[in-house]
Amino acid sequence: MGKIIEGKKIPTFKADATNDSVFDLKNNKKNLVIYFYPKDNTPGCTTEGENFRDLYKKFKNVNAEIFGVSRESLKSHENFKEKFKFPFELISDPEEKLCKLFDVIKEKSMYGKKYMGIERSTFLIDSNNKLIKEWRKVKVPGHAQEVLETLEEYLKS
Repeated sequence: MGKIIEGKKIPTFKADATNDSVFDLKNNKKNLVIYFYPKDNTPGCTTEGENFRDLYKKFKNVNAEIFGVSRESLKSHENFKEKFKFPFELISDPEEKLCKLFDVIKEKSMYGKKYMGIERSTFLIDSNNKLIKEWRKVKVPGHAQEVLETLEEYLKS
């Protein structure tokens, strides 16, 4: 698989998602928000999901679909999605295929220990599967709103 670059098409991929669904980029006709997060049911990841959930209708109004991605199992994702009433699907990437495609696995540090984990990142893709914008090292407060505003501006141009 190739590297993703702003302004270029995303290489096609398929991925298992919640609700017994399979996301297939090849069949995509919508604008997409694909956000990568470290772990289900953790404070920052929950808040980020809730922020996208709360703006979901506004994203739908601009023909956008949202997908959250982490390495957790579909069972974990189903529970997380249900608990917080996320109206969008969560993609399970235990083999890190999408994580590698989008280059979100980075060295992290917690309590002095280094480990490899998902760097919170968001990718905005248009209905032609072209990458509009990427956000790396995302800080959650205000982020979902910024993604929505960026998409709205892009659609005006």
